[in-house]
Amino acid sequence: MQQSLGMLETTGLTPAMVALDAMHKAAEIRVLQAEINDFLGVIIKVTGSVDAIEAALTAGHEIAGRMGGKPVTDVINRPDERAWKVIDSAVEYNPLIQQNVVTVPESSPDENEETTVSQSASFALGFIETQGFTAVFEAIDSACKAANVEVIGKEKLGGGYVTVVVKGDVSAVKAAIEAGRTKVEGLGNLIAAHVIARPSESVLSLLPR
Repeated sequence: MQQSLGMLETTGLTPAMVALDAMHKAAEIRVLQAEINDFLGVIIKVTGSVDAIEAALTAGHEIAGRMGGKPVTDVINRPDERAWKVIDSAVEYNPLIQQNVVTVPESSPDENEETTVSQSASFALGFIETQGFTAVFEAIDSACKAANVEVIGKEKLGGGYVTVVVKGDVSAVKAAIEAGRTKVEGLGNLIAAHVIARPSESVLSLLPR
């Protein structure tokens, strides 16, 4: 059992992932899992020392708040073993949305290669999150036509929230996300459009696959 458990819950996937990146870069923590519910919510669970968890959550809360993610954070010191049975959820696949609703960190097929790429100053991830499929499909098509990026996948939350993730060179990802963002208006609600340069290993380990 780790010394403490940190939790950051947001509305929307993009604020959660951007917050996790800031948390990982702010303090020495380890991501345990991400869990989503059917009402727009995403919770990121991390572990580490109490001081590290508190520093990480402060960084994550600040950036998620600026993105409109309505963050809620909490620290549990030495979680009780009985409570841990429901806190630490098993990987769960929801056939209705055809994706996991509980995700644990996964290593890439070549972890050393992925780590090297992620540490490159030119590597970035791009997120476009909308409310509505039409908007996100138009956005990702426009993003791909605007720049040379690779589509990683999509993640669905309740309430029609859909996130698509791309990766590539920082300048290409920025151009792609900007092109996609401008196509959302009139087709759906833009929840977030964000670029993470040099994403942390924690973020990479929880990406949709």
